[in-house]
Amino acid sequence: MTDIVFIRQFKVQTVIGVYDWEKAIQQTLEFDLELATDIRQAAATDDLQYTLDYSAVCDAIVELCQQPHELIETVAEKVAAMVLDKFPTTAVKVTIAKPAAVPAAASVGVSISRGTW
Repeated sequence: MTDIVFIRQFKVQTVIGVYDWEKAIQQTLEFDLELATDIRQAAATDDLQYTLDYSAVCDAIVELCQQPHELIETVAEKVAAMVLDKFPTTAVKVTIAKPAAVPAAASVGVSISRGTW
């Protein structure tokens, strides 16, 4: 059985982009994550220690985004690797949208899935 803990539309301000003007400003990245886990023990005990602490996951993403990156692909890979390494999950899907990247689009981005579902 696989349960999913999810995070939707988590916004982080960061320096992201390949152009010189992008390297001089902060832009918003919007994260959606799905994390595979088993929530049965947490549900039975009503104890946070037996589930994924989505607040801690969000804090870790903010910390990772304190460093500038050129590509959202790089950020997606780093977030996926970090989540799999630091949190009790066997798989993660990371979607990152960059809302202001293309004026004619609501947003652009990438979505990756890592681990064993």
